Amino acid sequence: MISAQDIGEYNLADENIMDVQSITDAMMSTSQSITELCIRFFLNLLVCWILVQFFYYRKSRRRDYYFTFMVFSTAMLMLLYIMGNVEVGVGLTLGLFAIFGIIRYRTETVPIREMTYLFVIIALAAMNGLAPVYKLVGAAGPNPHYELSVGTVGIMALSNLLVVLLIWVLESERLLKHTSTKLVLYDRIDLIVPERRAELIADLEKRVGVKINNLEVGHVDFLKDAAFIKIYYTLEKGQSGSIDTLVKAKDFVEQ
Repeated sequence: MISAQDIGEYNLADENIMDVQSITDAMMSTSQSITELCIRFFLNLLVCWILVQFFYYRKSRRRDYYFTFMVFSTAMLMLLYIMGNVEVGVGLTLGLFAIFGIIRYRTETVPIREMTYLFVIIALAAMNGLAPVYKLVGAAGPNPHYELSVGTVGIMALSNLLVVLLIWVLESERLLKHTSTKLVLYDRIDLIVPERRAELIADLEKRVGVKINNLEVGHVDFLKDAAFIKIYYTLEKGQSGSIDTLVKAKDFVEQ
């Protein structure tokens, strides 16, 4: 049987716990909060800039996505950092972010490489915005306070570095010779039959100027004497084929 005195002692203990919690929650000073924000912001900005400047933009030369990635990453970091310090959960934050993404990115087709970089910078922003930078020291003692967690910051920096190294290795492989594709609207449909495949390849190589590894014949318009042909060819080191699949002028984004 629990007596009224025991209940009173439990209530008093709960109040003491709440008092300690209130004190410890308020222990991080303004300077510590500013330091934490700066560490998160500049680390995330540096890593995002390295990825975009030295890996993405080096090949694509798309300034529109350059701007998008940098702003997107910073906005995501700030959103997660601010939301992480209030009572709304991270789930709500990511939900809001997903809504913003759907509103913008359903209006046009985003290439797979750009989408990959977008997800990478989102993941990095989430990691940099949520990883604990300060740790509570002496929570059970008379003087609880926050101290900079050097180990956690080091792990966070190492995680960013590992992502950069992975992308560097993969992009280095991309800089070697690799296969690309090109769409051609071809006017000599008499050559698209299998029996004249060698003549078709020779004519395309002469007119397009690349060594063709393989090709596929697509839509054929007999009224206009034209056919869509997809050719496969090898890119030399450092070459880019980012606009090979565009067939309409409106799809071309001027650099």
